[in-house]
Amino acid sequence: MTGTELDPSTPVVVGAGQFSERIGEPGYKGLSAVDLAAQAVRAALRDAGADEGALAGAVDTVAGIRQFENSSPVASAPLGRSDNYPRSVANRVGASPARAVLEVSGGQGPQHLITELAATIAAGGSEVALAFGSEAISTVQHLASADDKPDFTEHVDASLEDRGFGLQGLITREQLDHGLADVPAQYALFENARRARLKLSREDYAIAMGELFAPFTKVAATNPHAAAPFEHDARELATPSESNRPIVDPYPRYLVAREKVNQAAAVLVMSVGAAERLGVPRANWVFLHGHADTRERPLFEREDLSRAPAAVLAVEHALRTAGITVADLDSIDLYSCFPIAVFAVCDGLGLATDDPRGLTVTGGLPFFGGPGNNYSMHAIAETVSRLRQRPGGYGLVGANGGMLSKYSVGVYSTTPVNWRADTSAEIQAEIDSWPAPGHAPQADGWATIETYTVKYGRDGKRTAVVVGRLEADGRRFVATNHSEDEELLDRLVTGEPIGTRVYARSFGFGNRVTTTAERMDELFPPRPKVLRERYEFVEVRRDGHVLEITINRPESRNSLHPPANQELDEIFDAYFADDELWVAILTGAGDKAFSAGNDLMYSASGKQLWVPKNGFAGLTSRRQMHKPVIAAVNGFAMGGGLEIALACHLVVADETAQLALSEVRVGLIAGAGGLIRLPRTVPPKVASEMILTGKRISAQQAQHWGLVNRVVEQGTALRAARELAAEILEGSPTSVRASLQVMEQTQGIPDVIDAVTHPTSAMDDLLVSADTIEGITAFAQKRPPVWRNR
Repeated sequence: MTGTELDPSTPVVVGAGQFSERIGEPGYKGLSAVDLAAQAVRAALRDAGADEGALAGAVDTVAGIRQFENSSPVASAPLGRSDNYPRSVANRVGASPARAVLEVSGGQGPQHLITELAATIAAGGSEVALAFGSEAISTVQHLASADDKPDFTEHVDASLEDRGFGLQGLITREQLDHGLADVPAQYALFENARRARLKLSREDYAIAMGELFAPFTKVAATNPHAAAPFEHDARELATPSESNRPIVDPYPRYLVAREKVNQAAAVLVMSVGAAERLGVPRANWVFLHGHADTRERPLFEREDLSRAPAAVLAVEHALRTAGITVADLDSIDLYSCFPIAVFAVCDGLGLATDDPRGLTVTGGLPFFGGPGNNYSMHAIAETVSRLRQRPGGYGLVGANGGMLSKYSVGVYSTTPVNWRADTSAEIQAEIDSWPAPGHAPQADGWATIETYTVKYGRDGKRTAVVVGRLEADGRRFVATNHSEDEELLDRLVTGEPIGTRVYARSFGFGNRVTTTAERMDELFPPRPKVLRERYEFVEVRRDGHVLEITINRPESRNSLHPPANQELDEIFDAYFADDELWVAILTGAGDKAFSAGNDLMYSASGKQLWVPKNGFAGLTSRRQMHKPVIAAVNGFAMGGGLEIALACHLVVADETAQLALSEVRVGLIAGAGGLIRLPRTVPPKVASEMILTGKRISAQQAQHWGLVNRVVEQGTALRAARELAAEILEGSPTSVRASLQVMEQTQGIPDVIDAVTHPTSAMDDLLVSADTIEGITAFAQKRPPVWRNR
């Protein structure tokens, strides 16, 4: 196809540039991420071979890759950053684009952006677009503590299409609770699963990883932009040493992506019509022949953790769109943050890991460097350069994001071709339809190890992460170990642990796994369901058959943190197990608050957050509450505080009390039952307003809507709760218990007659109880009954 046969709107890559600097080397300037990117953009403009000023002036769209310091809500920028990164870069090079885009996080971003920008150009929505990314991680770390540290803060008051972090489905609370917040640990799970599938020993697999990456080091050693331009042999890469310390099993440091870099890359894409108008030589044109974007299922919904089928489908579809096969490729760059990212694609394609064409054009993320989300922009730039040197050849770039989660592929060539649309949506529909294994957020019982890793701290401490399948039903779960469980750790670091039996138990702070049930009892001794004499954050008082429980944290408005929640859980366990306790009253110390809910100051401290399995205050997720609990609300019941009150059977409120589900005002939701219980307690519209606005209502309003049973004078909530408890004690405790049991069993049955006739053992048990006989006898004898709770 000649240039005259091309549709003028056909997208073409015309320029690609890179820039880097290494600390301590001649010419090092300590540039910011914006300045690094500007240098790469200038290189891309020069590379196009036309007037640079005219090219920059013609740019109508700029798209930037997020830096790590802006890739998650908890990331920080020690030296400051631009609040409009794409336009800061554009301003540096004299471009005034109508549109600026900041892409979501993930290593798939560069290739995804090139594909998207090319499609927009083909559809007539753009003519000239720049994509770029950069990281100054090494410089930021180097200068952060300097006395004269620079300030990289910039403000650009112009439009920005900020697409957000794009982290949905990539990290969950469950993963955080079990030590899977870091990327190496998650990739290690995939790696160990693959080793077990191939039935390789640890030693043989380590060498295989080294053999995979040794050729990568040779490429990096000759790349002027590489962060670690040193050649290593397979055994050196695979063998732990002082400089190659273990990170997570099975990865030593040399096999892990290197993020401490100062690198930038940029790609200039435009329509054929614009390229001709701006005088870009046709020898510089590189066409995108094939492309695809897929997304893998969430981590625990994947059937086989040793494979990456969505990535393989993306590569196959891109090749099919280009009309070629793997054999037709002249160059290949597979995203290489960890060996499994390369192995999994090679496995699926039947591509030899020692293919003479090589599997990287840069040197790979552990050796060339992993500049945040922008690595594949460098791979595209290198591919463009190579293809120009060998006209007519084909180059493939595979870009991976998340935890083998998102995969974007591009097939490039200098051979002219009109734009070809892909059908990735059809492939994604197939991926989304794949069956998923059952999931056990709370795992209890014997299980089989599916995969695992062991994390190594710099202090020598080891932590295990185990993914297993419960023997009872095959559901998958994740667990970690007790800090003192050397027995489990020794099993995981010797021989083949995958496929062996372990014992799991769930707690409020997560699932734990060890070798046997007996060992679990040693590590976590069963807690007796009896009241202690003293608690640190709660006071208890027995008064006959009544238990009074006071949250004693007035300095924080009786808000709850994990230790306080744990104490309340223990207390309510004891209450429900004690036959001599018939009614419980829960209140807060002082006169300011019943409870302000979750302790946000503790939450902000970075300490582990968890609640007991029975929920907030040991109540909000507790089943079978067959003895009454009265909330004595003596002030604010905010957020989790109101959720506690909602979980109680009865509520007595001080006339000055204020009640609210205020979570939306601090960026949270009422996840401890408030979103469910409030709409079932008050009219739905009232509940919606309270939930969506976080508004406070008075005790009187709460009583009007049925949220509160009684409103009493200021300072008398506890006394009124005691009076209510005394009224309950006049009735049979067995009848009270049976009544609560039937109410609980039938609350989910919508049809009244079905609920009335629902079979229950409560009535049978009641008819043979001593209290029933006593009640009838006392009535006949015209005397007060003497209840025995039997």
